[in-house]
Amino acid sequence: HVYKRSQRYLQDIFTTLVDIQWRWNLMVFSMGFILSWLVFAIIWWLIMFAHGDFDPHDEKWTPCIVDVTSFTSAFLFSLETQHTIGYGSRAITPECPEAVFILCMQSITGVMIQCFMAGIVFAKLSRPKKRSQTLLFSRNAVVCLRDGKLCLLFRVGDMRKSHIIGTSISAQIIRRKVTAEGEVIPYYHTQLDVRFDAGTDSILFIWPATIVHEINETSPFYNMSAEDVLREKFEIVVILEGTIESTGQSIQARSSYLPSELLWGHRFEQLVRFQKDSSEYLVDYSKFNNTYEVETPLC
Repeated sequence: HVYKRSQRYLQDIFTTLVDIQWRWNLMVFSMGFILSWLVFAIIWWLIMFAHGDFDPHDEKWTPCIVDVTSFTSAFLFSLETQHTIGYGSRAITPECPEAVFILCMQSITGVMIQCFMAGIVFAKLSRPKKRSQTLLFSRNAVVCLRDGKLCLLFRVGDMRKSHIIGTSISAQIIRRKVTAEGEVIPYYHTQLDVRFDAGTDSILFIWPATIVHEINETSPFYNMSAEDVLREKFEIVVILEGTIESTGQSIQARSSYLPSELLWGHRFEQLVRFQKDSSEYLVDYSKFNNTYEVETPLC
């Protein structure tokens, strides 16, 4: 339970509106416009009522607002004023200074609401969250031998032609741990040493990359056999970070692997092939999740 949870969301209203779904945004914006029209329509009606515009007068009488005879016409005048429609029949006269002041206030309010709405729409459309939808993680992670060493591998890829620059990747294993004092930590995070071909966590992300975690003496999997991996309860969380080349925004994509999603004794199929006719490298994403069995020690 979080104390005053709803109030905390309202204190950061901009982020809240960016995070909620589009239908709620449209409802909030619609209600904001309608309420502003109604509030100012009431103010206009009260000004005219106080001035006596609704009472019968002779032809020389000068009202606060010309051609406003009811609350409906006051609402239409409020709408026309806020959005500078100006059909030409309803207009303010110099008879009421307070009406001139309210005209200025409503014009400023209308501009503020429209700017706020435009900012929310732009922020939602430009969020890097949508860009992460085209970043792929392999459905399974595999365990096999690479250069004579037992390794855990998974694959990442980017479907867009515009690249993610400054890409780095990290991985953590989350599992239960009991300390020397007997304290039970149900979700203990341990950093996994992962690398790309060059031996670092930086990725040259021009085509799908295979990320490697070597199962050595420092690895949490060092004392696990294939049977232990299936029996243990843990989750491997993978985080890919970088900068969108076209916008310069930071991006983060996440995925995870459960014990049931680890394939022991499998290796990923090759995706990239060279086409001699066009002298181009082609990436076949239909094979992105494909693996094949290889001989691998069980422990």
